[in-house]
Amino acid sequence: MTNTPCDDDGELHLFEAYGVELEYMIVDRRDCRVRPIADSLLKDESGDVQNELEHGSLAWSNELVLHTLELKTNGPARSLAGLDRLFHRDILAINERLQPLGARLMPSAVHPFMDPYEETRIWPHDDTIIYRTFDRIFDCRGHGWANLQSVHLNLPFSGNSEFADLHDAVRLAIPLIPALAASSPYLDGKDTGLMDSRLEMYRRNCAKVFSITGHVVPESIESIEAYHQDILKPIYEDLEPYDPEGILRFEWTNARGAIARFDRQAIEIRVIDIQECPLADLAIIAAISQLAKRLVRNPDALKRGSRLPAKRLARILWDTVREGESAIIADSDYLKCLGVDAHRMRANDLWSGLIESMPDIVDPYQRALNIILAKGTLARRIKTITGECSQERLTEACRVLCACLEENRLLIP
Repeated sequence: MTNTPCDDDGELHLFEAYGVELEYMIVDRRDCRVRPIADSLLKDESGDVQNELEHGSLAWSNELVLHTLELKTNGPARSLAGLDRLFHRDILAINERLQPLGARLMPSAVHPFMDPYEETRIWPHDDTIIYRTFDRIFDCRGHGWANLQSVHLNLPFSGNSEFADLHDAVRLAIPLIPALAASSPYLDGKDTGLMDSRLEMYRRNCAKVFSITGHVVPESIESIEAYHQDILKPIYEDLEPYDPEGILRFEWTNARGAIARFDRQAIEIRVIDIQECPLADLAIIAAISQLAKRLVRNPDALKRGSRLPAKRLARILWDTVREGESAIIADSDYLKCLGVDAHRMRANDLWSGLIESMPDIVDPYQRALNIILAKGTLARRIKTITGECSQERLTEACRVLCACLEENRLLIP
């Protein structure tokens, strides 16, 4: 998995490898409140705090805030098969290190009763100037900065043609993702009325500089050059009054739901809520990857989809953010891009039909997807076990999620 061999041209091509990043909260074992102690885990053999530590096939790294830890593939992985077990192995190792500190890892995309204005602690070590700059401009104490855990999926491309096709395929997949992956129904100890509260907070993060996030769904782009000119350049220009030193002048400052990572020749999808266990995460990643592959192989679908503006696709996205799998997709042009000749369709039914036509999803992930399709998104299942929204019930739900993570099993009410 490390130093993955490439093709003769020295580059990875479409769907030849996957980069997977999973983010988790560190919480107290007793009351499940956040614990800002990620730096206690990220120490090298000399005891010095590092931004990243290699751990065999995976790596551990910091995030903006001290209560969040990221696990990721240590280089591109040739296959998704078995990756859930590697992540689970490291989760157990991390929990073993956290146990003497009275802490453990917790999954799901937001902490349901964290107060970010009181409990946020920004990473104070290397790269702190970047984090402090974000904080100075946008105030990172809000939920959209300090209380969100997601899955990032990196898909490789080589050259202009592959980039444009993959980018257009991914932008068509994005509106459907919360219908499979939403896992954040609570904030501030209350039911938000949304299945994917993380994405609702995410789209507000950079409201001061709209070009950074845009409509979350990215615009259709025909080339790498056009991407630099039409997406990155406006971001840098709009940020200049707030960041004259250019501290944030990087491609990853773009906060759309999928961004180009030219430093690694990949497109990174950022709109996936993290699930209760790696098995569920990798199952959803497998479905999204297969959907993107299906779209890339259908030039007519890509051409039709490229004519759908980002704002129009975003309307579908916010429907699935609100309703999850129960959302009604009522855009017939969008449905045609996915091979469905209908005026409207329930999102769960749409995913069921799509997944049924994906024979390449390996059995453990297929079985996990069957559970999600039958029982609902994790957000729906969390609400089922929580019932009445109270501090006691939310704390107990957190304990159940921690147990699912420890055992690499799906939450089944």
